[in-house]
Amino acid sequence: MTRIPGAQESVHPTQTPISWRRNLYALSIAQVLAIVGFTLRDSFLPFFLRDIGAEEIESAALWSGLVQAGGAGVMAFAAPVWGIVADRKGRKPMVLRAMFAAMITIGLMGFVVAPWQLVVLRMVEGAFTGTVAASTALVASTAPRERLGYALGLIQTAVFVGASFGPFLGGLLAGNLGYRPTFFVAASFLGIAGILVHFAVRERFVPAPPGDVRGFAAIKASRSWLLAPIMVTMIAVLFVSRFAQMGVRPMTPLYIAQLGDLPDARAASVTGLAFGLMGVTSAMASIYLGRRGDSVGHEKILIFSVLGAGVIYLPMALIQAPWQMVLLQALFGFAAGGMIPAANAIIASHTPPERRGAIFGVTASVGSIGAFIGPLVCAGIAATAGFPATFVFVGLVLVVLAGALIAAISRQQADASPKHINSV
Repeated sequence: MTRIPGAQESVHPTQTPISWRRNLYALSIAQVLAIVGFTLRDSFLPFFLRDIGAEEIESAALWSGLVQAGGAGVMAFAAPVWGIVADRKGRKPMVLRAMFAAMITIGLMGFVVAPWQLVVLRMVEGAFTGTVAASTALVASTAPRERLGYALGLIQTAVFVGASFGPFLGGLLAGNLGYRPTFFVAASFLGIAGILVHFAVRERFVPAPPGDVRGFAAIKASRSWLLAPIMVTMIAVLFVSRFAQMGVRPMTPLYIAQLGDLPDARAASVTGLAFGLMGVTSAMASIYLGRRGDSVGHEKILIFSVLGAGVIYLPMALIQAPWQMVLLQALFGFAAGGMIPAANAIIASHTPPERRGAIFGVTASVGSIGAFIGPLVCAGIAATAGFPATFVFVGLVLVVLAGALIAAISRQQADASPKHINSV
């Protein structure tokens, strides 16, 4: 892999004798708990919206898209700011801020009585959360360079494990306890995660020297590596991956209910199973492909994952029964598990260690923009052309991205001098 000038090899002040493995494992467990808390609502959110005013299926789909997009849109502006604060004040405080803020906002969702109130709370959530970006920045700043693929893959595995249990458990809880109590259970998961990070994670943070360029000026001064073609390509990958995943997620429960003519409670359970299996396969793929990328190159893993995701999305437009969606979601998980860890590893390897809080704030912002636009675009397509057209559109976007990725990486490797080529 080609290194961009300025991506320092020296050990950053945060990389002290503190065991990076201890932090990695504690953060991974905390991320599982946090993502379970975030995703408990995914399998029943459209049905909850129908209960509080969005009675028609088209209305429920649009409000679900607004709920997802509202939080992502605000996070797009907030994430770079929190990333800069992380580089100034430390990465652990940012993880704690994100987890405890989510605990409060998700708990309050159990009291809403109208769809617009849920949208507002998601926007507040987007402004103050971002557990994955904060944890990724902390891990990327402490793990040895030669283990970045493994470390970032494990964090992403934790995300997928949480995403596998969350919707499934949420469907069960919603069917047995009701929608509102499930929000309170979700909040408790975030609180436990925050407590774990507070007591188990250690960070001896030493800020950059006073004369060093900071904040947005640091990002502006780093354009030589931030705007390098390979970095721009990776940022595009993160944008499209979030666009695709979050674009169809709010309407999947409604699609499953329509396919099987299922009552809401049953559709929520089947949706939880589909998302759960996707999380399991994503977790398996993430840890394996993260390690594999350390040896064969993360570019190869990334191309395979993006192309595979697009090919798997297309048949979702042709399915005739809920079980087929469950199966395809599980297959999609294998491809999804390789995308984000590979892109993050490539980004981290091209970023100076003292700037990784800022760059992962930028990438979180880009991903949030994708998560903001995706639900709006896909909800509009679903409301006007039907659910199958949405999956065709997303699948084609991913296939086109794979082609662009192949061209960009081939060009970058052709331009690279052999003496600068290193593996991550």
